[in-house]
Amino acid sequence: MAGRITNGEPPSQTAKPTKEPGAARDVKLRVFICLALAGVTLAAFWPVLRAGFTEVLDDSFYVKLNPFITNGLTTRGIVHAFTSFDCANWHPLTWMSHMLDCQLYGLNPAGHHATSLLFHVANALLCFVVLSRMTGSVWRSGFVAALFAVHPLHVESVAWISERKDVLSAFLWMLTMYAYVLYVRRPDAAAYGFVLVFYALGLMSKPMLVSLPLVLLLLDFWPLRRLEPGRRLFLEKAPLFAMSAASCVVTLFAQRAGGAYASLELIPIVDRFGNAAISYWAYLAKTIWPARLAPFYPLIGPHLPVWKAAGAGIALAVATVLVVRSRARYPYLMVGWLWYLVTLVPVIGLVQVGGQSMADRYTYVPLVGIFVAVAWLVPGLVAARCGAWAKLASVCGAALIPALAVCTYVQAGFWHDSRTLFEHALRVTRPSAFAYDCLGQALANQNDLPGAIAQFRKATKALPPYPQAYLDLGHALDMAGNTRDAVIQWRKAIRFGLDKPELHYNIAEALFRLADADQAERECRIALRQDRSFGMAHNLLGVILVSRGRLDDAIREWRTAVDCDPDNQEPHGNLARAYFEKGDYRAAWDEVQTQMRLGGRPDPRFVREIANRLAALRR
Repeated sequence: MAGRITNGEPPSQTAKPTKEPGAARDVKLRVFICLALAGVTLAAFWPVLRAGFTEVLDDSFYVKLNPFITNGLTTRGIVHAFTSFDCANWHPLTWMSHMLDCQLYGLNPAGHHATSLLFHVANALLCFVVLSRMTGSVWRSGFVAALFAVHPLHVESVAWISERKDVLSAFLWMLTMYAYVLYVRRPDAAAYGFVLVFYALGLMSKPMLVSLPLVLLLLDFWPLRRLEPGRRLFLEKAPLFAMSAASCVVTLFAQRAGGAYASLELIPIVDRFGNAAISYWAYLAKTIWPARLAPFYPLIGPHLPVWKAAGAGIALAVATVLVVRSRARYPYLMVGWLWYLVTLVPVIGLVQVGGQSMADRYTYVPLVGIFVAVAWLVPGLVAARCGAWAKLASVCGAALIPALAVCTYVQAGFWHDSRTLFEHALRVTRPSAFAYDCLGQALANQNDLPGAIAQFRKATKALPPYPQAYLDLGHALDMAGNTRDAVIQWRKAIRFGLDKPELHYNIAEALFRLADADQAERECRIALRQDRSFGMAHNLLGVILVSRGRLDDAIREWRTAVDCDPDNQEPHGNLARAYFEKGDYRAAWDEVQTQMRLGGRPDPRFVREIANRLAALRR
């Protein structure tokens, strides 16, 4: 009643509570955890804001030298993003995020790194929000999110600009999960529509989200507990599974078109399963003790010990059986373990892409499952013991986050530049042709040609042969003035499988400089047989032909070069000279004007000579 008196005091005084309401305290706690997560994540990853582009690891292809990206958000670029399989991937949303960065920051790497870091911060916050919403456990959810935020294994996904697809797709993964939780609480078409939209956007960022429908089924078991009889959980997720299957098909086409697959002849299926079993445990070992992290771990291949692969596979099977059998008592343990296993399947190496045995970036989402299992299992175990054990576990958990943050800060520093990164990689991993070659490229970019050549030569000694090393060694030798040796290395690259028109073009251009016009013409024609639209090869062939007195044939090649590559000013300059020689000064003048419009700088004396001849004709 409004006029009720309590303890002899008027209602206006007794209505003031001695403690804050639980809901208000809960909101403040969540806000505090979010602020703490954002702060510790930014502090741990701060070195990435001082890093540059990692040109030797795809940043040139993804951003720095990609005209579709550097021009910003354009209609042409967006169409290309949806219709191309560049870099052996189909991820149009990722391409568009890079375009937007170039629109905002140009080629200032700090801006690109800042975007990736902000996505990572958002992912940590979403991880906390989603888990706490599903489980109701604020502190455990905060612990999982903190582990996700500052674990050193996640440095690669954040610090490598080309891996924007990791942080972007994880952002959409978390949004899909959040939308699914809302749908579970209030099932309707609108809520389910958000699930489909976020999932589709995620698949357009990186196809690793193909395993998300299975993860949602795991969450139905725990913590959502939707497995009561009669619920059609698989049918409910049929659209998601259909989208996942479509993404798998598109990814197969993209990686096949990009030549990214390793054949079964090169890496037999037995070796793939063995490497996969070992990698599952290796990732866990690096999760527990995140030392000797590197951007590339060489694939052992046929040298993989059979006993080690078999033992890893058996241990994996036994562990899985045990956690499944304990699902009634420890449901979170089964969900976390299966989350880890399932989400790694697309990148565990059964379909081998590249020459790595494993990669830190592949753990970005899968480790959430392990963190969940630990965050719920350990408190449950220590609760059965005395309070001292619980306090000790809390202290250890609290100390773990800053310790990992320091490790992450140090690891992020190695990504400052390509040279620092691969010098570190060669210190902490087994030597590999890929690492030597990447270090050589980094040294070459710093104009340290002797150092680059030394690293490339180390890469060429690897078995099986690494063709890219011969290609890069050839470029370095050519830049150092040793053109004949460069041609030898390029021919070895072709012999070892890198038979591309660009390589034949390099050989042709070098041979022409060495005054071997016959062999240069032969290599040019090989390049054009492989790619009839190779404008640079048509242009070079024209130069070779005119040196041999075949002016009309040269003009035909230069006209074809212009048709193949209209934005290249060089063949226009060559045509201007050729038309001048033939006395067609009007055509020569038109070509010179086109050359200048495209950014070329013809000899002013030549331009004046054409103008004088035209004036003389008019008189």
